[in-house]
Amino acid sequence: MKIARPDKHGFDGKRLAAIDTFLKERYLDTGNLPHTQLLVARDGEIVHFSSQGSAREGGGKTIDEGSIFRIASMTKPITSVAFMMLVEECKVALDTPVHHVLPEFKKVGVYAGGGAGVPFMTKPTDEPMRMVDLLRHTSGLTYGFQNRSNIDAAHRELKLENWHGNHDLDSFVAALGKLPLEFSPGTSWNYSVSTDVLGAVVQRVSGMTLPQFFEQRIFTPLGMNDTGFTVPADKLDRLVDCYTLVPGKGRVMFDRASESMWSTPFKLVSGGGGLVSTALDYQKFCQMCLNGGELGGVRLLGRKTIELMTQNHLPGGADLSAMSKSLFSETQNAGTGFGLGFAVTIDTARSMMPGSVGEYYWGGMFSTAFFIDPVERVTMVFMTQLSPSMIYPIRRELKTMIYSAMT
Repeated sequence: MKIARPDKHGFDGKRLAAIDTFLKERYLDTGNLPHTQLLVARDGEIVHFSSQGSAREGGGKTIDEGSIFRIASMTKPITSVAFMMLVEECKVALDTPVHHVLPEFKKVGVYAGGGAGVPFMTKPTDEPMRMVDLLRHTSGLTYGFQNRSNIDAAHRELKLENWHGNHDLDSFVAALGKLPLEFSPGTSWNYSVSTDVLGAVVQRVSGMTLPQFFEQRIFTPLGMNDTGFTVPADKLDRLVDCYTLVPGKGRVMFDRASESMWSTPFKLVSGGGGLVSTALDYQKFCQMCLNGGELGGVRLLGRKTIELMTQNHLPGGADLSAMSKSLFSETQNAGTGFGLGFAVTIDTARSMMPGSVGEYYWGGMFSTAFFIDPVERVTMVFMTQLSPSMIYPIRRELKTMIYSAMT
């Protein structure tokens, strides 16, 4: 891997190096995180890459550029790109009602009562759920782990989000279509299984399984050779351990790499959170987006499509602080809009972080994160493996320090 001189790309090398010291002292020496990996690039040239911490419990091997991480919701932008590739082929449109492709949603209604053993009551939606609602999380769907409504309680009771459970993507959609929506599509924002449903749309429209579409249409063309829904046996030694923070117990093992649930194919393929990848692979995806849909002579999307995806699509130009009903998301709310698969900075002052209007980003439940700044032509990929993702303010801290290193 070639590392360019930071000063040749408008960065102070000492300030970038200080980020590594900060990560070691604040997060590794304290045991808050098991490991950290940071990649910063400008105009496609990597100007900083660092890896710290052990790859596996009890082992001496440090994570490195070949380490494979579970990227969880950083899968969502990839699924969104896959859908927009089909839009460009005029096989589907942003305003297509979801039930035109997934008839399981034809009779879905909005919650009007019931739950906890009482049959759900519903009322008609004001407008049908459209594809744009899936992309921007205004569909009315939810996540079971939010613990905020009778609908997400039904998700947990039915074990809908169990990737090694009883459902495949088709039966998952069928089960969702029998539950009420939290709100009428387009009226609020709620972090949800919307992108998993979008993955089902990609399957139905393309006639390919989601893993096939990703591999043939995205990963192979971009050279993302270590990204997929399953870790092959010959790469399993590169997968790192994954942890979760349990109140009263501290950091405990969530998915031991040597016997990982990612070592066998999932029955329920999650376009919302199922991929593993490396920092270098994900940087290729980020750079493709920054380049306006092209990387290394391979074009996945047109430039104007990327521009469309990275605008704020929340109704009325609102930000998430005005529209969000979610108790959990991968972003701060103030000054943040939402595009077609990405959070989008629409007001840097309200976000209270350095950055650029038009910057877009997302993260994953295991505390991974990325951002793409089309104004400064900067990308960042951060990898670690600890859930839940909002325990520590590390994403805010990284962003602050990276921008402070610009000269």
